[in-house]
Amino acid sequence: MDRPNILFVMADQMSAKALPFYGHPVVKAQTLTRLANEGVVFQNAYCNAPLCGPSRTSMMTGRLPSRVGGYDNAHDFSSAHPTFAHYLRLGGYRTCLSGKMHFTGPDQLHGYEERLTTDIYPSDFGWTPNWADPDAKVRFQDMQNVQEVGPCLRSLQMDYDDDVNTKAMRWLYDRARDGAEQPFMLTVSFTSPHDPYVARPEFWDMYDEDQIDLPRVPPIALTEKDAHSARLHTHYAIGEAEISAADIRRTRHGYYASIEYVDSKLAELVKVLEETGLKDNTILIFASDHGDMMGERGMYYKKCFFEWSARVPLIVWAPGRIDRGRVAETVSLVDILPTFADLSGVSDEVLETDGTSLLPLLAGQSIAPRAVAGEYLSEGVSEPTFMLVRGRMKLFYSETDPPLLFDLDADPDELTNLAANPAYADTLAELETIAHAQWDAKALKRQIIDDQNRRRLVNRAHGIGKRPHWDYQPVEDASQQYVRAGRWTVEVEAEAHLDVNN
Repeated sequence: MDRPNILFVMADQMSAKALPFYGHPVVKAQTLTRLANEGVVFQNAYCNAPLCGPSRTSMMTGRLPSRVGGYDNAHDFSSAHPTFAHYLRLGGYRTCLSGKMHFTGPDQLHGYEERLTTDIYPSDFGWTPNWADPDAKVRFQDMQNVQEVGPCLRSLQMDYDDDVNTKAMRWLYDRARDGAEQPFMLTVSFTSPHDPYVARPEFWDMYDEDQIDLPRVPPIALTEKDAHSARLHTHYAIGEAEISAADIRRTRHGYYASIEYVDSKLAELVKVLEETGLKDNTILIFASDHGDMMGERGMYYKKCFFEWSARVPLIVWAPGRIDRGRVAETVSLVDILPTFADLSGVSDEVLETDGTSLLPLLAGQSIAPRAVAGEYLSEGVSEPTFMLVRGRMKLFYSETDPPLLFDLDADPDELTNLAANPAYADTLAELETIAHAQWDAKALKRQIIDDQNRRRLVNRAHGIGKRPHWDYQPVEDASQQYVRAGRWTVEVEAEAHLDVNN
């Protein structure tokens, strides 16, 4: 395969379980559905951390979060870790980021040559958890975002995502008219449909309230919850709020409308590819960093390994280049780096990755069987928690909690814990052996606490005197825009003119 352009589009907190081509009965998502019908859908794709920052660092480095210090939403993403942007640059690609990637620390590029927008969240260490103090709370979400839902004309997220897409579209138009032979990789990363679940009226009105489905799995009593779910119940203050069926329906309404908003942005990007002719040599990949529980089991947001939180959409669309189809093999976001390295032709470089290139699967071949891993190492817990998915079996593992084992084929709603079932004793033992070999939970906990303590000290020091600003500052050189000294209007306009279908 030659080196195609790559358009990598990301959503935030979009669960595969909420999309029609994964079986959801209500959501429309017309553009995503089109890409799914014309492209390759990975039916069983998982994030490697059900939290924004760790998931994105893990994805970009192709390593599990614990291997690169990606513990939480305020971790220091070291510049010494190669990302897929670095590998693509080695392969001759021009790399650009428009939107959210949740970089924390002074490096706000991590291999991208260009960045068109700032991030929506802070780049300092202020959101660092504190596992050393059991009473310390780092709470980014409570039930307010479930109780205060509805249509609105503007929101912070709309301001951000509109900017992200406008700049990305202009960048694509510039590539279509600059005539350069260099392939590009543009990442367009939206913060929607992350809560708050609000949307403009035109998206809200795509659904009637009585159309909205309620969770398949009703709330589970606190006394019957597994240990991690019980912690999240307290962490999100779920028990402090009175949540009715109408509240849940309205929250889902807002979430579905926000998915439609992202879908409309994706439609605009696809239109640019098609009308400029870039589509003929561009692979579009769509993914999300993690999902959202959406009231299933009486749980909300993310930070757990149940399917609504951990399973993500993954679509590859390149009509005429890659045959459409569905891939059943279990994959994860750490597979994106080796896939991009493969596409760029630099996969023979020193490649440290916990993932596997997906190109064989895109070609209708197979990859070696494996267990896909996930980690949660942030606020709401004080011990490392892990996930392993091998085929139809999924294990939730912690050295302090009883194990959970589910057969996803027989029990897609994850209601029956098979860990104590003698018929699954061998399966449990095999997966626990993999977990023990992969993680030293006690040593990892010590590393996490030491790292948190260092970052909290730095953050306190930065609060004294003049605070450093790591947030990315987009720079536009107006002296090089439009018509400037020494040039004629017709000359500049001739260079900027882009014919229909290029």
